[in-house]
Amino acid sequence: MPLTINTNSAASSASYYLSKNNASLQKSLTRLSSGSRITQPADDAGGLAVSMKLSGTISRLSGVEKNIDNAISFLQVQDGVLQSSGKILDRMAELKALSQDVLKNDSDIANYNAEFQNLQVQLYQMSETTFNGVSLFGGITGTTAIFGGTDAQDVTVSIFTSATGESGSKVSINKSMLLSALTMESNGNLASKSFSDTNKNNSATAGSAGVFSFAADAVSGTMTLDKVSVAVFTQALQNVATLRAENGGSVSRLQFSRESASLQKTNLEAANGRIMDVDIASESTRLAKYNILVQASASMLSQANATSNVAMMLLN
Repeated sequence: MPLTINTNSAASSASYYLSKNNASLQKSLTRLSSGSRITQPADDAGGLAVSMKLSGTISRLSGVEKNIDNAISFLQVQDGVLQSSGKILDRMAELKALSQDVLKNDSDIANYNAEFQNLQVQLYQMSETTFNGVSLFGGITGTTAIFGGTDAQDVTVSIFTSATGESGSKVSINKSMLLSALTMESNGNLASKSFSDTNKNNSATAGSAGVFSFAADAVSGTMTLDKVSVAVFTQALQNVATLRAENGGSVSRLQFSRESASLQKTNLEAANGRIMDVDIASESTRLAKYNILVQASASMLSQANATSNVAMMLLN
């Protein structure tokens, strides 16, 4: 190989490999420091596109999990109110039994009636309970929200349980019709009317003949113990039990939906990890390789540049 001054091909070659090895070293350092195999689209354009779609689905499933958790909380609060309503009805039935004691005087009966009427107001106030501003129970306007009826306008809330939103699966939870469940005929049969078909200010006498409700928004609109028979308490308790059963069924379904969403999210995260995550062992080996090559290239470039000095020595 001739000894020249203008052209140093050995130095050019060493410089090229030094740049190439240094670029590979920097890429390995970036991958190890970020933990990602794909740090820019050029690394794997197809893999990056798939990863972005998977990441979007994972984010939506995280939102679905939070929505389901809120729905379960909604139903748990609702069931707590229904449970308390059942206890109030138990106490009202007990007051009815106590009022039938022939040994009780008028003053005793008046005391029982006072508690009985206040419990009716309490039931009405409990029916207005909300969860984050959303009513736990069906509205009282119009002829909707009939307990045991088919008209379910404005008494359900839809919870989307998949990453596809409205086009995917959903669970409809009832805004339990507590007031209508407490509205019935004097013989204990369901009244086939919503609470609003009676007069909430005078539940004992309003609406069609013999229709009343165990709830009223004011003491002045309540009924007294002599207006109701023991039989209707059994039906009222059955109605509340039915609402609690529906509540429990919705909670169970939501729990399974959340488990499914959580499992799907876990599997998608694993799939995304297989695309994006760097193999630490192999990348560390690659880093060591390019670190040695960079040092070797730099050394060879230094020696190649020294050949010019040899030519200068011959000219002296």
